[in-house]
Amino acid sequence: MRSVALLNRYTEAKYTFFRWRYSLTLVNKFALALTMAFLTGLLAQIRIYLPFTPVPVTGQVFAVLLSGVICGGIFGSLSQLIYVGLGTIGFSWFATRTPGCIYFFTSPTAGYLIGFILAPLLIGRYTDRYISARTFFSQIKLMMLGVGIIYISGAVGLMLVMKFTFWQALLKGVLPFIVVDFIKAAVTASVSSVILPRASYNGEIDKRA
Repeated sequence: MRSVALLNRYTEAKYTFFRWRYSLTLVNKFALALTMAFLTGLLAQIRIYLPFTPVPVTGQVFAVLLSGVICGGIFGSLSQLIYVGLGTIGFSWFATRTPGCIYFFTSPTAGYLIGFILAPLLIGRYTDRYISARTFFSQIKLMMLGVGIIYISGAVGLMLVMKFTFWQALLKGVLPFIVVDFIKAAVTASVSSVILPRASYNGEIDKRA
């Protein structure tokens, strides 16, 4: 009986959080987005530089993908816009050590930051609108789509900033990271599918899990 009661509390807590998040005022939603921006900045400090690519392996992607779940699509994107914006005006929290506006004209990772802003919009939109999008397998598909958006933006950035060809951008900016980013997506999907409720909290289209 105690285990049933704990399970019921857990289920209710998930629903309560997301219902609360959905009904927040704009100021509070902005505060939540700011929190995720700082989490992204914190995880950006986890970085591993590889000898064959100018793009480091970082922990940012976890926060980027999760921001769409925690904040919703629009405010998840806003959280990353805050992260990028503060880094651009001087916060030293990008994965590389070059803050400021010059970053977007000289850094090989600038394109990935654009992807950071776009990816949560897709993840949050589908997670908020469809109950069926909250299972582990649905979430991992969404997370991989988010990673794909980041890859496309990053590859375009490498071609523009580093003057790479398409194949060079693919070999140095995408292929080396597929395995580790799949692991990140799986971990994020595991977290999100555990915390997401299987009940409607904002008038979702599909009413069945």
